[in-house]
Amino acid sequence: MKIMLAAFNAKYIHSNLAVYDLKAYAQKYASNVILKEYTINQQKDDILRDIYLEQPDVVCVSCYIWNITFVKELMRDLAKILPGVSFWAGGPEVSFDAPQFLEENQEFTGVMAGEGEETFLELAGHYIEQKPEELKEITGICYRDAEGIHHNGWRHILDLSSIPFIYENLEDFKNRIIYYESSRGCPFSCSYCLSSIDKKLRFRDTELVKKELQFFLDHKVPQVKFVDRTFNCKHDHAMEIWKYIKEHDNGITNFHFEISADLLREEELQVMEGMRPGLIQLEIGVQSTNPQTIKAIHRTMDFQELTRIVNRIHSFGNIHQHLDLIAGLPYEDYDSFRKSFNDVYALKPEQLQLGFLKVLKGSHMQEMCGEYGIVHKEQEPYEVLFTRWVDYGDVLKLKTVENMVEVYYNSGQFKKTLEYAERFFEDAFSIYERLGQFYVEKGYGDVSHSRMRRYEILLEFLETIPGISREEAADRMVMDLYLRENLKSRPGFASDQKAYEKSVWDFRKKENVAKNAHVEVFGDKKAVLFDYNHRDPLTNNAYVEDVTEQVFEKAQSLV
Repeated sequence: MKIMLAAFNAKYIHSNLAVYDLKAYAQKYASNVILKEYTINQQKDDILRDIYLEQPDVVCVSCYIWNITFVKELMRDLAKILPGVSFWAGGPEVSFDAPQFLEENQEFTGVMAGEGEETFLELAGHYIEQKPEELKEITGICYRDAEGIHHNGWRHILDLSSIPFIYENLEDFKNRIIYYESSRGCPFSCSYCLSSIDKKLRFRDTELVKKELQFFLDHKVPQVKFVDRTFNCKHDHAMEIWKYIKEHDNGITNFHFEISADLLREEELQVMEGMRPGLIQLEIGVQSTNPQTIKAIHRTMDFQELTRIVNRIHSFGNIHQHLDLIAGLPYEDYDSFRKSFNDVYALKPEQLQLGFLKVLKGSHMQEMCGEYGIVHKEQEPYEVLFTRWVDYGDVLKLKTVENMVEVYYNSGQFKKTLEYAERFFEDAFSIYERLGQFYVEKGYGDVSHSRMRRYEILLEFLETIPGISREEAADRMVMDLYLRENLKSRPGFASDQKAYEKSVWDFRKKENVAKNAHVEVFGDKKAVLFDYNHRDPLTNNAYVEDVTEQVFEKAQSLV
């Protein structure tokens, strides 16, 4: 008997943590369970062949918004070439409408609804040992037989500490981000999120968590991403873990946490302030700063307190902060979203993620679509098309803003240029709004551009803005470019350096400047040294030093 656990992931997304949990929890059947990983970017024929050659007796797949259509199409063909094989689905895309899913997808035998570790263990026992003998004895499944479709109800939640550690053999996860779960569930009730449905928040034993984190530290894993929905919702739990990773820092491993910033206490902030730059990074969901919107989505957030905390963390200079906004929420029209954007932009996060509402199956937001006039795509990821407050035209404009923010802000490659440009716009949102319009008008949005071409387009755009100096904008761009790398060829908009070549050469020789460092003299006659052997651990930018006096004092002494 061979049971296959198949994970179908989006490109760049690490294999489902849940699938590994299932296999680990069913360790007693390890010799019968095989795990296969694919991406939705692979050819279906290649996956069909691979699964067929394994000749499984049972195939189990996890279904999410990024893979459900791919999975259904694949299983229809797989059922034709593997007659007699039982196909089971699990995951949020099938758990909340399991009977309907089985009605519409006849090739599937059943659905594991909700948490799957214990359910999969019993299901494996049913197929391998006929214990339990009948499917009706297994809680947490919906299945079909000759009499029809039956739902056995959802299983009681699991003790999180009972799940085995899945990373003992790190070779299986080479060159991948490690995803780790120290809590499951969420104390909040955000209407767009499935985590709000199950209020049964529980935590993995803290001593067990420390032991497992030490394993990652000992093996110098580059990054560990906690998948906890709100990591700091329990103060003592968060404090113990943050103190532990600070005290046992190996100088390499980075830890990523999703947090609610306005819940942070002074004690936690003091621990963070003393951390190595780059030890942790924080993802903070703001979603909106419109109080009416926050109330409508049942979110708990004090934006004034969040602002204070984010600014405090920013002052430490050692922690990457990623702030999120969601477009298409109730009561958020175009102008309201503009304000939310500007409010968050003013906090100067390292990344500002502009996402769009996805109406997930089973969420409270799905129930409220009629009242809010929310219309979304029929196919996953069920993204909003329009609402009572924004029409589809508004959504398209926000999509363009999102793209510009991703290219020009979140890349971190245009920081100095954008800081200069901000002086000439009424607000930060207008920069990306008008830049997006410029892309559309010029037809640039339909083409894939190199990084250098992005600079050229930005300069072309800035030249249309009254008051902006082309020379200063170009200087800022040169600064941005050399912060990232020592360019092999200078851009066409860079100023001529011939007049300074001898002065720079004399300086380099006298100070024994490294070969891979660069010295640039800008339009205001300011000389800057870019040291690529020393970089900012948060931005990866070169260390910068003003060497104007050294460069030109040497030149004057030779006159």
